[in-house]
Amino acid sequence: MKTLGNIIWLVLAGIWMAAAYVLAGVVMFITIIGIPLGVQAFKLAGFALWPFGRTVIRNPRSDIALSTIANVLWFIFCGIWLAIGHVITGVLLMITIIGIPFGVASFKMAGLALVPFGKTVVRAKDVGDAQVVVAIG
Repeated sequence: MKTLGNIIWLVLAGIWMAAAYVLAGVVMFITIIGIPLGVQAFKLAGFALWPFGRTVIRNPRSDIALSTIANVLWFIFCGIWLAIGHVITGVLLMITIIGIPFGVASFKMAGLALVPFGKTVVRAKDVGDAQVVVAIG
């Protein structure tokens, strides 16, 4: 079922949102100082492309101060625009009955798009006792 969900997601929203993350990553890499933001954008592009069966958890090894600074910069330069893209995509997906679960997934990803630092994407079956931030599928 995850594979079917991912294929439908890929056609309806995944390609477009992944392309937006890649564009944000390329722009961040051009600035040199934004390379860490660009790396995060590329990681999120992979998640936006094929999200079902994976989940986002808090990274216990991340430095809270650095994550906060990176999240503030990310929010200003990329996060707000990517989150708006997820919200618009979610609204469009919610128009049809079949698209409702995908719209919900897009809304969940909008929150992740706002503040992604301090989190990591893992396979859903590998979660264990970690605190889940975004669970899709």
